[in-house]
Amino acid sequence: MSESAYKDAGVDIEAAAQLVENIKPHIKKTHRSGVMSGIGGFGALFDLKDTGYKDPVLVSGTDGVGTKIKLAIDNGIHDTIGIDAVAMCVNDIIVQGAEPLFFLDYFATGKLDTGVAEAVIKGVAEGCALSGCALIGGETAEMPGLYADGDYDLAGFSVGAVERKNMITGEQIAEGDVILGLSSSGLHSNGFSLVRKIIEGTQGFGYDQPSAFGQKQTMAEALLTPTRLYVKSILEALKIKDAIHGMAHITGGGLIENVPRVLPEGLSAEIDCTSWELPPVFKWLIKAGNLKPNDMGTTLNAGIGMVVIAAAAHKDALIKSFEDSGETVYEIGKITKGDEPVILNNAESAWS
Repeated sequence: MSESAYKDAGVDIEAAAQLVENIKPHIKKTHRSGVMSGIGGFGALFDLKDTGYKDPVLVSGTDGVGTKIKLAIDNGIHDTIGIDAVAMCVNDIIVQGAEPLFFLDYFATGKLDTGVAEAVIKGVAEGCALSGCALIGGETAEMPGLYADGDYDLAGFSVGAVERKNMITGEQIAEGDVILGLSSSGLHSNGFSLVRKIIEGTQGFGYDQPSAFGQKQTMAEALLTPTRLYVKSILEALKIKDAIHGMAHITGGGLIENVPRVLPEGLSAEIDCTSWELPPVFKWLIKAGNLKPNDMGTTLNAGIGMVVIAAAAHKDALIKSFEDSGETVYEIGKITKGDEPVILNNAESAWS
């Protein structure tokens, strides 16, 4: 078999090697304490002791970006989808108080386009840098016949650590706690199968049209706004001792399905849906797709990307901390006794 046989079969090893060289400068920007190895080894090495933890518990998370990737591919916008991949993982592990330490990505495609792949992985590196975690490894897989030319998928895996005594488990949540909502940057990375169906079914409206809810953007650019990263603002807020009792990352399943994941049995999260302004993208989708309040509560994040449940006595200090970190914060509800995990008050008037 000739040296080019594998390339003739659709796999370009030389392009993959060039990609590794191209992404090294982006990866270098994510370096942090604990990193022991560079890109190219069989396994990525990380020295937990070097980070200063005394009694650490490791917290891990893995996720993908879902069909939001389809919008990126179809519209040739590849430089932000990597941020989404990082955010979906690190926002999950920060809810338990864990600082993200490192991240690995998996990029799979039918035919490797080094320019597209570099743009995607540059976004991954940016997400890591914004979260304070190192991009220490990954995999680029070229699989002709499994993916069509131009198609790709992206997933990630992150590991974080938290001192055992500082873990946030939700066990401390009690009646009378306040519920704070941190504003999302938009749709984040959930509900895009529904979003795509609405837009593609709206006569005379396409992704290249001016956005109905973003200034000086196309519809595609507005929808591809990357998922907000909450890591650094939450790590800062956690310095307020005993203030945060529980957190929920609002992803697929919305407020109705994600908040109960941290609630002790016998408690309810009463949320007033009029306590924050529904962002324009959601208002547009409600009208264009004839969506019901339940769609907003179970499929989309409704403008709240992270829920923080806290002791009422620390409410003002937490709000100030989050605002100082650049977050938009709303007091959206309270914890009460009850058997219904989430009660969305005024959803009909707020989300219709």
